[in-house]
Amino acid sequence: MEALIFDKSSIKKASNKYIKKTFPVLGMTCAACAVSVESMLKSAKGVQDAGVNYANQTAWAEYDGETVKPVDLQSLIRSVGYDLIVDSEDPQQEQQDAQLRHYKELKKRTFWAALLSFPIVIIGMFFMDTMPYGNWIMMALSAPIVFYLGRSFFINAFKQAKYGKANMDTLVALSTGIAFVFSAFNTIYPEFWHNRGLHAHVYYEAAAVVIAFISLGKLLEEKAKSNTSSAIKKLIGLQPKTVRAIVNGIEQEIPISAVKVNDILLVRPGEKIPVDGLVTDGRSFVDESMISGEPVPIEKSQGEQVFAGTINQKGSFQFKAQKVGGDTILAQIIKMVQEAQGSKAPVQKLVDKIAGIFVPVVIGIAALTFLIWMLVGSENAFTHALLTSVTVLVIACPCALGLATPTAIMVGIGKGAENNILIKDAESLELGHKVNAVILDKTGTITEGKPVVTDISWTANSGDPSLYKQILHAMEAQSEHPLAEAVVASLKDENAKALRLDKFESITGLGVSSSYQGNQYFIGNHKLMELNNISINNQLSLEAEGWQQQAKTVIFFADSRHVMAIIAIADKIKLTSRQAIETLKNRGIQVYMLTGDNKQTAAAVAEQVGLKHYKADVMPSQKAEFVKQLQAEGKIVAMVGDGINDSHALAQADVSIAMGKGSEIAMDVAKMTLITSDLNMVPKALKLSAKTVKTIKQNLFWAFIYNLIGIPLAAGLLYPVNGFLLDPMIAGAAMALSSVSVVSNSLRLKTAKI
Repeated sequence: MEALIFDKSSIKKASNKYIKKTFPVLGMTCAACAVSVESMLKSAKGVQDAGVNYANQTAWAEYDGETVKPVDLQSLIRSVGYDLIVDSEDPQQEQQDAQLRHYKELKKRTFWAALLSFPIVIIGMFFMDTMPYGNWIMMALSAPIVFYLGRSFFINAFKQAKYGKANMDTLVALSTGIAFVFSAFNTIYPEFWHNRGLHAHVYYEAAAVVIAFISLGKLLEEKAKSNTSSAIKKLIGLQPKTVRAIVNGIEQEIPISAVKVNDILLVRPGEKIPVDGLVTDGRSFVDESMISGEPVPIEKSQGEQVFAGTINQKGSFQFKAQKVGGDTILAQIIKMVQEAQGSKAPVQKLVDKIAGIFVPVVIGIAALTFLIWMLVGSENAFTHALLTSVTVLVIACPCALGLATPTAIMVGIGKGAENNILIKDAESLELGHKVNAVILDKTGTITEGKPVVTDISWTANSGDPSLYKQILHAMEAQSEHPLAEAVVASLKDENAKALRLDKFESITGLGVSSSYQGNQYFIGNHKLMELNNISINNQLSLEAEGWQQQAKTVIFFADSRHVMAIIAIADKIKLTSRQAIETLKNRGIQVYMLTGDNKQTAAAVAEQVGLKHYKADVMPSQKAEFVKQLQAEGKIVAMVGDGINDSHALAQADVSIAMGKGSEIAMDVAKMTLITSDLNMVPKALKLSAKTVKTIKQNLFWAFIYNLIGIPLAAGLLYPVNGFLLDPMIAGAAMALSSVSVVSNSLRLKTAKI
């Protein structure tokens, strides 16, 4: 069976026929719309899976590229009243343009609906019985509101009905259409009621104002939703539109889309760097805070890497393009945030199911309300039956329910992006607040991940230290040992000049030896000193012992007889690590450190950062096993790492967090990435999760409580008690307000402190 499964997956990979693609969607107006689009995509032949996010108006589909084309999916979605943007050079821009046109059109419709509704309300409330031809005037004013300004509700409802589906447009079309037709009948043929001793009531103001209020609610909702993606817009704004390219020695301005790998580009003072690349000529300082979070500009010279979206300071330089278009770090960040904002939290999947059955249930309640009023009502039973059923249809719009989760998720992810926390999917954001165990890798996570010289001690009688520093620098510069770079970097800071050595030899497993002006010198471990009978004085010996107890690597520099200096090298602990670990522990979270390093080093690092729980000599597979072990104990585990060796454990953990300066594999596997590599971002990410989930719960509470209270009131529950019947006009206003209140509550996350 295992072999069969393996073969099938291999064939699928080899043929590469399944394509997963995200498309902007146009025309969705409620959560039930999103459910309709998603169900249509999923039912399409050749589509393996699909999903829709109402908040950021996108749909993704995984389909057979050999039998299904994007235009086929577009035609299918158009048949139910929506649209997909396919085959576009810049689909996001096209969607934004379409949304802007829709917003302007909605603004115009709302204005005219409100303007025409005003006299209808005045006549209906104050001059119903006194104004001659009042009903005819109201009918003339409300007809264009309902059937022209509100035509989209009827068109979409009809398209949905063709496929046996219903959405918010169905509710609005039914409620306003029935109210208008009933009122028109009573205006044209009032004798039908007069002959039965009843007054011919009209509800033009209800039909007109419902359209006006829903349009206003949609207008405010569109404006509010556009604010939730401001983090994306800010990131996209970091990309310049044009660049200066050097072609055959001549400077030319070209669009950024025309840049190819290996092109030579020029960056002037104050300009944004357009793509990722390598400096070939010139020198400058670059502000990389958008990537690293560090406020101090970094010096860039020949051979140094530069990244798209970072800002050049005072100097000019030329660089060779290495990564362009969607391959740049900035483009990957934008893509990650967009995908995250389009992903669904587990709670959203439940909400989607509710929204999918909500509209049919409401139509059923409206029908039942009408039936009950007809059976048990008084002499005005039909009027009350019609009024209450229309009000139920109006007040039960599921917009607030559909917006409750995605808007909070979108704002939460945007807030994370602003704080250098990139969140790949909604599930990790929702789960983060439940984390009660955090596992930290040591190297690159708690520590800097780069060995540096921490201490250097010279003997009192070592002669001219400046000469010996130059010899030490020259020897280490030729050494291939990984630690040699740390010594060279340290001596470079002291301006030690490299000398030309007479002879150089690498001694495997021990160190290096060299000669200069007839004198022999050694750099290496204690064993190298012993093999060459080199003495070390007591003071240096004691210092070396002390450094080793602190888990530092000690190397010895000697001439042919005496050790002249000892050098301590260590992977420095990040300044913020201890504080971050304390914050996590103060929140009741158990913190563990796992490392492949030896016990002595692990113990020393654990002591310095205040950790009680740690494991040394851990293999990559053992890290994942430890995650499983904690999960078996009922813990929700977050794994924080930066290397390829952490990828297995990151994949196993409930919440996976990669350090931004780590390996690409770790960042691919992890659901969150900390751009700054500052461990303080871990408690911040978990706090952001808590605040986002709190907002979701608040939104869902208000959305559910609103419908729970609103629908019975609309059905006339209080009428037998105090004669109260909810006006459809008031119901429309309340429905619109509920959606705006949910979005506004989500937007409060923007100002929350994490």
